[in-house]
Amino acid sequence: MAADFYESLKLEMQEKKRELESRLERITANVRRRYNTDSKEMAKELEDSEVVDALGNEAREEIAKISAALRRMDSGDYGYCTECGGAIDEARLKAYPYADECIDCARLDEQRRERQGA
Repeated sequence: MAADFYESLKLEMQEKKRELESRLERITANVRRRYNTDSKEMAKELEDSEVVDALGNEAREEIAKISAALRRMDSGDYGYCTECGGAIDEARLKAYPYADECIDCARLDEQRRERQGA
């Protein structure tokens, strides 16, 4: 993998992680705010908080994936599938920089999840 490509992805992921952490801070502050005493308004605010909390969970999950990818970069394991050990195609990494599986292993995992969910 070319050093420029690697460095570009690293910078992209670091920036994305900062953005997500900032968004998560705003989400957390929003969830912690006091609710209105009007019961109808309070119900709406609680519903909104559930949506905001779900967004926070998504942000935390994405931050964890980015952090794991950055650790793989530091250890020299980045760009290799955690399942089969094969190289992950650069096009996949460009589209999904924190991919930890090659496309074939990712498809197999998806098929397994679909079978388990059915």
